[in-house]
Amino acid sequence: MAKQSFTKSMESRHLITLSLGGVIGTGIFMSSGYLIQSAGAVGTIIAYGIGALLVCLVMLCLGELTVHDPNTGAFHRYASEYISPGVGFVTAWLYWLTWTIALGSEFVTLAILIQKWFPSIPTWILTIIFTGLIFAINSFNITLFNRAEFWMSIVKVLALVAFIVIGLGMIFKIVPVHHANFAPFFKEIVKPGLFPNGFAPIFSVILAANFAFSGTEMISVAAGETDNPKKAIPKAIFQTLVILIVLFIGTIVVMGALLPQKSAALTDSPFIAVLDNSGIPYASDIMNFILFITVLSAANSGVYAASRMIWSLADQKTLPKRLAKLSKHGIPVYGLLLTIFGGLLALFSSIYSPKLVYLALTAISSFAVVTVWLIIGWAQLNFRKQFLATGHQVSDLSYRTPAYPLVPWLVIIICLISLVGIASDPNQRIALEVGIPFSILCYGYYQLIYRKKLNQTNGGIQNEQN
Repeated sequence: MAKQSFTKSMESRHLITLSLGGVIGTGIFMSSGYLIQSAGAVGTIIAYGIGALLVCLVMLCLGELTVHDPNTGAFHRYASEYISPGVGFVTAWLYWLTWTIALGSEFVTLAILIQKWFPSIPTWILTIIFTGLIFAINSFNITLFNRAEFWMSIVKVLALVAFIVIGLGMIFKIVPVHHANFAPFFKEIVKPGLFPNGFAPIFSVILAANFAFSGTEMISVAAGETDNPKKAIPKAIFQTLVILIVLFIGTIVVMGALLPQKSAALTDSPFIAVLDNSGIPYASDIMNFILFITVLSAANSGVYAASRMIWSLADQKTLPKRLAKLSKHGIPVYGLLLTIFGGLLALFSSIYSPKLVYLALTAISSFAVVTVWLIIGWAQLNFRKQFLATGHQVSDLSYRTPAYPLVPWLVIIICLISLVGIASDPNQRIALEVGIPFSILCYGYYQLIYRKKLNQTNGGIQNEQN
């Protein structure tokens, strides 16, 4: 019986929209105004610049690994092969939890957004509907998923582009501004001072900016389903990073230039405030629709990535083999079901135990982003050493991380600094207090259970051969 395999139908544009689907979430639409209030527009722009630099370095490392060995599961497999199987096991579970935990709140958010137009429908009914919709998009075939994610990502990108264009028109007095205290030509950005609250808030904002770029690494998760990965992956990485950096930093510049730092609109609804000030009718309904598409797309991409992590763990025999089963359309059905179930558990924990269980789960999720990026840098550092040690030349690599070993070392150092920053922030410290013990438990569990099983299996095979 032939081994089941994923369909190789993804192209560069699909990788880009998958990554954008995971990255462009409610963070840029709903949290960016709060960051400007905390650190000022200039401080937030600097923070996003540093976040952009870090994600560029991470993707340069991941590009070499993925082009050399494109597979579903990607960086957790690289961690297993080039660091240790236990570290790879921890990486997969951290990444699975990152998206699965977010799924719980996304189910509820979708229901709340729709209730703006249909207030009589109970939240629980809408939650069931959207859970079923996300499951359906991910379960039929990869073509349906690609098309859905492509169009949802287009909506989000066009929304940000339109916001930036309209905002720049207002800044340069091309578009009329219905705001009495408006200061044109970027004066509002520097009016309160470059760093109105000092330098300390900028450090916390850098951490938030790092998280804002998380999801870019999804490109490598889809490598095993990509047609011509050597060509598609480098192209997707470059185009995704350019799009994200321009859109994210452009959005912060426009917000900082159009809304005073003390404006309540920054924390309430900065996008609606800017559109209202430009005279665009139905701004609230337009943004509600965009937010709905944003959350649906993020949930859709998250389910895709998380279900592939479960499949990859089962394929490596660190979960029951049954979970590696693929449908006739090449969909990891059990990984998909387990991810949806985990999202519902996260949803219930957010309702019934928000201060204990859900808080701990959310802390692990925020810790996971930085840790996974650190492990990617570490794996690439080790990969190149091992590749050369086996007699290969750097020229044998189809895609090479530039400035090796500086780039992977920078990834490791910046991620370690970020973790130290989390420790120094009382509001984020729980991420380490929960995330580190969880990682140790996962690593210990692997060493005690699966390493022993794998050794017994290998020993049995050797005895049969003898």
